[in-house]
Amino acid sequence: MDITQIEPQSVWKNFAALNAVPRPSKKEERVIEFMKNFGEKLGLETMVDEVGNVIIKKPATAGMEDRKTVVLQSHLDMVHQKNSDVNFDFNSQGIEMEVDGDWLKAKGTTLGADNGLGVAAIMSVLESTDIAHPAIEALFTIDEETGMTGAMGLKPGTLQGEILLNLDTEEDDEIDIGCAGGIDVTASQTYALESANGQIVKIEIKGLQGGHSGMDIHKGFGNANVILGRLLYTGIANENIQLISIDGGGLRNAIPREAMAILSVRNSVEFIEQATELKEAILEEFTSVEKDLHINIETFSSTEKAISEADSRKIILALKSAHNGVYRMSPDVADLVETSNNVARVELKNGELKILNLSRSSVESSKYAVAEQLKSVFELAGMEVEFSGSYPGWKPKPGSDIVKLMENIYERDFGSKPHVIACHAGLECGIIGANYPKMEMVSFGPTIRGAHSPDERANIPSAQKFWSFLKEILKEIPKK
Repeated sequence: MDITQIEPQSVWKNFAALNAVPRPSKKEERVIEFMKNFGEKLGLETMVDEVGNVIIKKPATAGMEDRKTVVLQSHLDMVHQKNSDVNFDFNSQGIEMEVDGDWLKAKGTTLGADNGLGVAAIMSVLESTDIAHPAIEALFTIDEETGMTGAMGLKPGTLQGEILLNLDTEEDDEIDIGCAGGIDVTASQTYALESANGQIVKIEIKGLQGGHSGMDIHKGFGNANVILGRLLYTGIANENIQLISIDGGGLRNAIPREAMAILSVRNSVEFIEQATELKEAILEEFTSVEKDLHINIETFSSTEKAISEADSRKIILALKSAHNGVYRMSPDVADLVETSNNVARVELKNGELKILNLSRSSVESSKYAVAEQLKSVFELAGMEVEFSGSYPGWKPKPGSDIVKLMENIYERDFGSKPHVIACHAGLECGIIGANYPKMEMVSFGPTIRGAHSPDERANIPSAQKFWSFLKEILKEIPKK
């Protein structure tokens, strides 16, 4: 089925056009140019700021000139994840999509509905001739997924809007009014290489569903790096492991789906027997949530050099000790994860080690508590630790006028009350709000499942609901 024939046709047409443009985080040059050309072809005031954010301004429709100016905001970049058996180059190919019942998905890769559907909806408002709306400032930020540098680089005074609608949440019955902040914790070290003294063994973990390291962190999904650490730990009692390489996980904001280690083991028969026994226990643990989990442990052939048994032991102990998952639930908001960590990426190659973590929290002191705990673990293992990319959370304001307006519209049009929530994902509202403290902010969006994984899919009826909701909100924005 041609997705441009699905209702609302304007949104899906723009989403298809956007998805034809490669747009990995930190490599957004092509999509910036795409969006700049889009605005200019419409004859609208269009600018690209110093960091690469695109701002397109559209005047109010007739009779709406006295309403508050609205900022419509979404990010241009997308998370790039694919299944290991899929041959796909995110730097040169557009996303290949298909309809599966009520869902739109990609063929073995992330779909880009996060946050492409928000971008497409804003594009549809900008090109519309029959949608009533106040003056619009469309803000398309860059690099949301790997540092939020677009939002951080947005200068005060660039925007004049009094209300910001962020179109970047993933449940169509939710109105989001708060989010978590985050910080990257990176451990690194360089180790001397030596000859491998034992039998070469390969451990491979694949088939985990992965997911969003904020929104899905409490769901009990498997983390490939954590599972790998458990398996390696079975062989360190007698310091008989020399690590050769580790390749686990990918992006810091995606729960790792795959990991592989190559190691030298002096008593390989005993190690494989113990690790296989643990493997069966792990498969049993995850049987209800990770039905496609596969763990392969086998002898292997390699001529690469390894690091010492003593250094290998330190790395394995650090992997076993590093906190992963929920650190603290909020005592103030029911069912909200307050603080968490994702052991996102482990890479050991030619003696060079890096372990990447993303710690999140809606409470700044708690964010640093988990980050400092990680730092303590890695420093005890002799590694150097760096904090970077820290960004603030977004403090909820449940009584704001825009929240009340949206609650009323939702209940009137859809016959039920929306869930007004704060979320554990990172949204750009907190960062933007630091420079625009008087701006009222709300985030909402269509239902998306499996974001940040190749299982990402967007619900088609939900997108229709979201589009209707957005148009009604714009029509009823209050006067200045």
